[in-house]
Amino acid sequence: MSQKPEQAPLLIACALGIEHLALRSGGHTGADGPITLLRTGMGPRAAERSVTRVLDDPAFAGAAVVATGFCAGLAPGMHPGDLVVAEETRDPRGTTPCAGTDLLVKELARALPGRTIHTGPLTGSDHVVRGQERSELLATGAIAVDMESAATIHSAVRAGARPVAAVRVVVDAPEHELVRIGTLRGGISAFRVLRAVLPAFFEWHRSLLLPRR
Repeated sequence: MSQKPEQAPLLIACALGIEHLALRSGGHTGADGPITLLRTGMGPRAAERSVTRVLDDPAFAGAAVVATGFCAGLAPGMHPGDLVVAEETRDPRGTTPCAGTDLLVKELARALPGRTIHTGPLTGSDHVVRGQERSELLATGAIAVDMESAATIHSAVRAGARPVAAVRVVVDAPEHELVRIGTLRGGISAFRVLRAVLPAFFEWHRSLLLPRR
């Protein structure tokens, strides 16, 4: 009898405790293969350290990696609770393409019907972006910014060839600038959306495990 091939793990990385709480409360129902939720800590350096440390473990060889959590939208008309699916991530070290963007959009639309989903470049920053800097980043073609996705994805591919993706929930947008995530209505909306994204990640991961025809 032939053995079932071992499934590559899925590593889902976020920065904040509130993001980790949202993902954990979303549950692991329907997951294929081993799933690990990693709280990296805030900022690109923390993300790089945490992701590199985990992927150094041989058990994570070839693991797929998803960077997720909250972000700031850059484009006019974005609202808290909108989703951003990165086609690529950017930081000063360069650009990293993401895998399976179309599939993620399809599965997120299934998991969160009626929720607006934006696709495009997701740029990294080492600080919270506000005001004029938001417009400057939009002019580069980026549609959203956060502090960890680009560092997470860059570190993941540097550790070895693997599929990577970044999905973020807008908590802060040009017409809805927030002071603190946890106390405002936009933060509550984003939290609820983040709770519901895991099924889309599982389907993305499962599709990567299917044999190619």
